[in-house]
Amino acid sequence: MSTRRHPHLKSVTTTPHKPQAAAQPVDSPAVGEPKGVAEGVPIAVRPDPRVDDGRRPVAWLHVVAPASWSVTPSARSWCTCGYERHAIGRAAVLQLVTAHGEHRTACPLLNPDSKGRTAA
Repeated sequence: MSTRRHPHLKSVTTTPHKPQAAAQPVDSPAVGEPKGVAEGVPIAVRPDPRVDDGRRPVAWLHVVAPASWSVTPSARSWCTCGYERHAIGRAAVLQLVTAHGEHRTACPLLNPDSKGRTAA
């Protein structure tokens, strides 16, 4: 019909026949601070803040207490040692919170020497 209005956007580039070395940066004197470092910023490597300290969650207490007094609260307490309790109602939830605290002091996973203390 008619000639193209737009030229080709892609062009075929020729491949060199021999490998070429990459351009090397000009050496600068190794005096003073490295370039690209802001003043006052330490360049030393700091320790990883996410280092594992060996602690693991063992006992959990989950209380659901809605803002409305017309809704009944509930709670669940569980531990990796096998301890698990549920409570529904205000009085039962308060008792479960107390029992959860008592379990944390007597749990064999949290206090491995607790058996020896109770026997003595």
